Amino acid sequence: MEQQDRIEVENINHPGKGRQVDRAMYDAMRKAYLKVLPGRSPGLTLAEISERLAGELPQDLFPGGSKAGWWAKTVQLDLEAKRLVKREKTSPIRLRRV
Repeated sequence: MEQQDRIEVENINHPGKGRQVDRAMYDAMRKAYLKVLPGRSPGLTLAEISERLAGELPQDLFPGGSKAGWWAKTVQLDLEAKRLVKREKTSPIRLRRV
């Protein structure tokens, strides 16, 4: 895979350490993630996000939702690290766009 087909993602839990992932998968999940997340509190729980993502993901990249869970978590942590998504101080965890 060529370098341009990859993108470096961050992880809010491990600052300063990036990881290279497939750009097409990342971009598709990021677009869907930002589409389903509200911009206001209280946000959505991880279960609610997962439920809503299912209808937004392209079937050619995520057939039947395959690997969506791993990609959702990867994108979540990256967006939190980039301060595009905020974690509310609730239980269960709720997320919203910044």
